[in-house]
Amino acid sequence: MTRFAVTYRIRAATRAEAMARAEGIALEQTVEIPRDLVPPGYVTDEILGRVEDLGRLAADVWRAVVSYSPDSAGDDLTQFLNVIFGNSSIQAGIRVIGLDPGPEMARRHPGPRFGIAGLRRLTGRATGGMIAPVLKPMGLSPQDFARLAAGCVRGGADIVKEDHGLAGQPTAPFRARVEAVARAVAEENARRGTAALYFPNLSGRPEEIEANLRFARDAGAGGILVMPGLFGFGLVERIAGDAGLNLPVMTHPAFLGPYVLAPDTGIDHGTLFGTIQRLAGVDISVFPNVGGRFGFTAAECAQIAGACRTPAGPGRPMLPSPGGGMSVARAADMQAMYGEDVVFLLGGSLLQDPARIDTAVAAMRRALDAAPKG
Repeated sequence: MTRFAVTYRIRAATRAEAMARAEGIALEQTVEIPRDLVPPGYVTDEILGRVEDLGRLAADVWRAVVSYSPDSAGDDLTQFLNVIFGNSSIQAGIRVIGLDPGPEMARRHPGPRFGIAGLRRLTGRATGGMIAPVLKPMGLSPQDFARLAAGCVRGGADIVKEDHGLAGQPTAPFRARVEAVARAVAEENARRGTAALYFPNLSGRPEEIEANLRFARDAGAGGILVMPGLFGFGLVERIAGDAGLNLPVMTHPAFLGPYVLAPDTGIDHGTLFGTIQRLAGVDISVFPNVGGRFGFTAAECAQIAGACRTPAGPGRPMLPSPGGGMSVARAADMQAMYGEDVVFLLGGSLLQDPARIDTAVAAMRRALDAAPKG
């Protein structure tokens, strides 16, 4: 079967109503006209969505599987997502809870260039959880960020990630900041014989994005952080697939919250932060950690991590990256929950004494190394 399949959770009082809603999704996501107006032949036989399965999950809650032709999506990831949940995302009581791209769409969107194995090779971290301190807050100078980054590398960071709020602010313009931080990371790597990667936050007006990507690569960035909720998953895939850039891609969840937070609408956590990210070519998917200030549950975080790493997923397995609430005190519990194939983000807890950020990072490294492996 070359068709791809989307599983929806539907709110409906009866089976007949659930089937009507499922058939409505199949129409809405493809031909967007009444069923009796759908042209016979190719449009009906191939393009029109098909309800493949319908089952009850609970009272008034149903699971519907609808399949779609790859011809309806073409080669464009944006249109692929539009078919998955375009107009139906505006309707109450419909939530995407699963996505099987099928062999053809998986071929068209081959996934991460690097994935877990590639990131381990690049960083030299063959085993164990990775550590990614976050450079913040906005308002500092490029030199301040460079000093923080150097301290992170001295402490044993695997990735030095910029905060998603760092853009083109006057105190630290994108290019000046990237140049200063990349130089500091490279110099510290050379002194220590390490291979920490610097991921600047992609910034700029639309007409500046391509030039800024090239600038970051040429300045020595080891990867790039992108916000698909603002820039779009199509741009993410374009960056991930660019052999000339050849940069690992980390995505940040800013602006994606409304997709997952409402229980009866939107997209399940694992599908959005796992499956769709992999289809877009993401190597590291950042999401809010359980126990942090954003309120994702342990089950939701486990669902994301599973979707990121399952060998059955599209493309190479990628690294989940929980952020928020991480500390030395939680290191053992977090490693027990996530295992070793993970990137732990460290933010505010590191900045209590910026001059000794290397000590804080090193303490986290020791805590992870000493914790039982999950």
